[in-house]
Amino acid sequence: MRQPAPSPGGERLAAALRESRRRTGLSLAALAAKTAYSKSSWERYLNGRTLPPRPAVEELCRLAGEPDGRCLALWEIAKSENSGPKEPARPHRTAPPPLVPEPSPAPGPALAPAPPSEPAPEAFPPSGHRGVTAVAVLATVSALVFGAVVLTLLLLPHPDEGARPSASAPASATGPTCRDTACEGKDPAVTKCGAEPATLSEHLSSTGASIQLRYSRVCGTSWVRMWGARIGDGVELRGRVVRVRNRAEADTYIHTPMTATRPGTVVRACFLPAQAGGGQECFEARVD
Repeated sequence: MRQPAPSPGGERLAAALRESRRRTGLSLAALAAKTAYSKSSWERYLNGRTLPPRPAVEELCRLAGEPDGRCLALWEIAKSENSGPKEPARPHRTAPPPLVPEPSPAPGPALAPAPPSEPAPEAFPPSGHRGVTAVAVLATVSALVFGAVVLTLLLLPHPDEGARPSASAPASATGPTCRDTACEGKDPAVTKCGAEPATLSEHLSSTGASIQLRYSRVCGTSWVRMWGARIGDGVELRGRVVRVRNRAEADTYIHTPMTATRPGTVVRACFLPAQAGGGQECFEARVD
């Protein structure tokens, strides 16, 4: 069966992954040995036939000794273009077959209960050793009581430790670093608001650029993301304009700063082509 051709974003991602793999100097077999993905999986990823999982991209960049920002940006673009990306979680790690319960043996003839055994006669220590045994028992009990008292004293909080923070408490929250108006004009990637955003609307410009209106419910903000654009193309959101400045940004994507957005607000974005005489293309969406 003939494999479908990769999307433009998938082709750019595969080319970047092949370049990273060349930097590692590893063969496909060696790459499979150093990662959690098989040789055949890497062959599909590098040829663009299958969208790799995000951890695979991160592992390859780590082995190549390069930052993973560019490849992850290309991965996000390829994922957006792919209507149904298949991301095998961890190929090359086969799970053991499920255990089949053994059949219970057929019931046999009932056996007669064994006669109760006679209780063994109690052994009493010789009268000469009873005093020694009592002393040993008292010494053991005293040691246990003393140990319990010492342990209790050690576990009591010191008076100076009342205001000391717990060592297990996290130093800072792992979620977004701002919310609502505190995020105004900030970068969604730096503030972690772009971790799991919703796409409010998508627009394909007359020049072939893909534009998305993004929204973070956790942060209460929206922004615009664009890829597949030309150098000089720009997007605008509430008076803030960003443009593609170089080839690296044209090969990945750009995004506007965030703006605080409440539910029910209508957000309007505009595409600003670089070519002279090209009119702006605007579209909008309502935040639910």
